Amino acid sequence: MGYPDGNERSMKQVLEDYNTGTVRLADVPAPQVRPKSILVRTAASLVSIGTEKAMIEVASKSLIGKALARPDWVRQVIDKVQSDGVLETYRQARARLDMPVPLGYSTAGVVLETGPGVTGIKAGDRVACAGHPYAGHAEILCIPRNLVVPIPENVRFEDASFCMLGAIAMNAVRLAEPALGERVAVIGMGLLGLLSLQMLRAAGCRVLAIDISPSKLELAHKLGAHRTALANANTTAIALEFSGGIGVDASIVFASVDSAEPVEQAAAITREQGRVLVPGLVKLDLPRKVFFEKELRLIVPKAGGPGGADPDYEARGRDLPIQHVRWTEGRNLSSFLELIADGRLTVEPLITHRYPIDRAMDAYSILKGEATTETAPIGIILDYGDPAATPAPTATIIERKRKNEPKTGAIGVGLIGAGLFTRGVFLPALKSTPGLDLRGAATASGVSALHAAESADFAYSTTDYHQILADPKVHAVIITTRHDLHARMVADSLRAGKHVFVEKPLTLTEEELREVIAAYRDAPGSPMVMVGFNRRFAPSTTALLREMGEGPCSVHVRVNAGAIPANSWVQDDEGGGRVIGEVCHFIDLIHGLAGGLTRSVAAMAMAETSETALDDNVAITLGLDNGSVGQILYVSNGDKSFPRERVELYRAGSVGVIDNFRSHSITRGGRTKSHKAMSLDRGHRAELAAFFDGIRTGRAPVDFADYVATTRATFAVHESLSSRSTVELKASGESACMS
Repeated sequence: MGYPDGNERSMKQVLEDYNTGTVRLADVPAPQVRPKSILVRTAASLVSIGTEKAMIEVASKSLIGKALARPDWVRQVIDKVQSDGVLETYRQARARLDMPVPLGYSTAGVVLETGPGVTGIKAGDRVACAGHPYAGHAEILCIPRNLVVPIPENVRFEDASFCMLGAIAMNAVRLAEPALGERVAVIGMGLLGLLSLQMLRAAGCRVLAIDISPSKLELAHKLGAHRTALANANTTAIALEFSGGIGVDASIVFASVDSAEPVEQAAAITREQGRVLVPGLVKLDLPRKVFFEKELRLIVPKAGGPGGADPDYEARGRDLPIQHVRWTEGRNLSSFLELIADGRLTVEPLITHRYPIDRAMDAYSILKGEATTETAPIGIILDYGDPAATPAPTATIIERKRKNEPKTGAIGVGLIGAGLFTRGVFLPALKSTPGLDLRGAATASGVSALHAAESADFAYSTTDYHQILADPKVHAVIITTRHDLHARMVADSLRAGKHVFVEKPLTLTEEELREVIAAYRDAPGSPMVMVGFNRRFAPSTTALLREMGEGPCSVHVRVNAGAIPANSWVQDDEGGGRVIGEVCHFIDLIHGLAGGLTRSVAAMAMAETSETALDDNVAITLGLDNGSVGQILYVSNGDKSFPRERVELYRAGSVGVIDNFRSHSITRGGRTKSHKAMSLDRGHRAELAAFFDGIRTGRAPVDFADYVATTRATFAVHESLSSRSTVELKASGESACMS
């Protein structure tokens, strides 16, 4: 199996339970390097008091409290309830809340390994790392390339661990557009405020520091503030005196308080046509009269700069050209470290507490007010030891004591991938299915693998899916990763002789499909393959098939899919687009209802807009080999509150209708027979049950040739959209045997 021996150990990582706000130091399998990413051995990480305390406080609230704190989530929940019903929405909400959240986002350490596509960084380099959820409080981190920068030779790991906070402060200062000799007020002398005042000094500005704490103002004075002021009624008068009676040129609000008072104060002390920047966590109930009369400019900075929170930049490593965007998040990280290296900024006076990683919970006791110290916390450093002297954790697998041992003859199951959908749908189904031996859960991060193992009672968690393939007690593998990994993992699993259930799609390209076909043909033991086309197993679908018989038919499917961001992974190389990634569901459904396979495809798309891709809004006509016809209208430009899916089946004088897989009806001889279920059921549990039944009986629920035909039909949709013509496919009998 490759279980850890005496020379291997799991890594420590700080995690928060978003259900309760509980923080723990967990043993997590060490991550492996990924493409365009860097594996880093952490030397020091900074606890961001403001952000992390706010996260813990929100997580500690009741469901109502969380709803009040995040009204944007409430709107999403309401839309989902209207579309999918209360039970399905509840399942997905619980899955989101149950997932442990890594804390931290600013670290420094030494490079262990670089992934494919990484340049400019090599093993052994000292680096600073930033960004949530990547640069958390963990001994080993896998960080995307754009969030890793070299540390100057004369900068300590502790100093470099301030990098993300430095980038946030620097982005706010840059957007304030400070000019030599200007007067700038900084409201809030936490970490960000104390860093920004030093940057403003370095830019040639005179700084007024404002806070409610005399001790923090004293520290601000030592760090170079030209004037300090307690945040009270005299602040405006002090600001006027400081600025020669005209008001400060700019105010930067770094305060963190559930109030608009800091913004009101900033508006009051800023001169006409001045700038007010609000990177802090405060209410934005603006005093319109003051903003109007002074023509103030309001700016709400975006974290560490352009690229921040952008999946293309952070996760996929696509940098922004310097000729168009001078100061990205990554360039701000480097610039901050240069200020420290040049002696123009210091963080040493900001470090109030240091704890070894093993005592991380002591730090959070202070953060949550459960423990007190003589010095009020400002900068809390977690120390991981000297990377050169301390062996790095290398264990990629963690065993655990299960609550219930499996019975003899149970099917050994390995899970690869545990995202939100898997946590909300598959884990509960696996946990409640009798006759299974839940062996291992594998994910890239390790945190979600640990959560899956704990919540569904797997025997171990791992960050290396090959551990599952090497486990002789694993008979079947369930793959629910992002789409671009499906083909390789399916082929590897088949070569290992495992039965495979893979979420849709099977592959993204014809080349990948050929590889999977070859692996299927040559697999030892003739394992079964099943693709997660769940809708053919839904109760509504099986009812229509049972009551409407067989024979040529016409099937119409309407999908109100809803828009997703253009930079979503679904639209990228990882997802393959919405036709390959989701329309495949409905091609398979038509195959299941009609009893035939696609032989011809004609597709037409709505004109692209700035918010939609080519295959976001498509009309597709399928000609099947048994004379049936299928039509799919897949749209993203509708209202999400409108029911998502409707299916109409016309066969032999009868009409069957499925409404969003919550109800169905059959009209025959002028009479309609209807059935409405208690909740939405798209067939996920039934497809898993069919998969395991197929393993026990040796009879696959769906022929592998059907999956090949469905996959090639999705490729044909793209070909038809490009050529604007009907595409003919090979006969179904040739599909499975093509190499």
